[in-house]
Amino acid sequence: MKLKPLADRVIIQPTAAEEVTASGIIIPDSAKEKPLRGTVLAVGNGTKDEEMVLKEGDNVLYGKYAGTEIDLDGDKVLIMRQSEVLAVVE
Repeated sequence: MKLKPLADRVIIQPTAAEEVTASGIIIPDSAKEKPLRGTVLAVGNGTKDEEMVLKEGDNVLYGKYAGTEIDLDGDKVLIMRQSEVLAVVE
């Protein structure tokens, strides 16, 4: 399935959480931190008041409670407004 976000929304693939700590301890799913970094998969066209500055392939940082999680072909992705993205990682 292919999604095209509307207006100032973006679709982000979260980066996978770490499975093992530096000391070799395996972290169970229930104790993992929600990742705050991801890759932009798709972007909308922006609005007349806010131009779209993000583009596909950008690595971004976003807030802990930002976006809505959806299931896209078996993968969990986030859809959020561009304003919820905090920074682009270069």
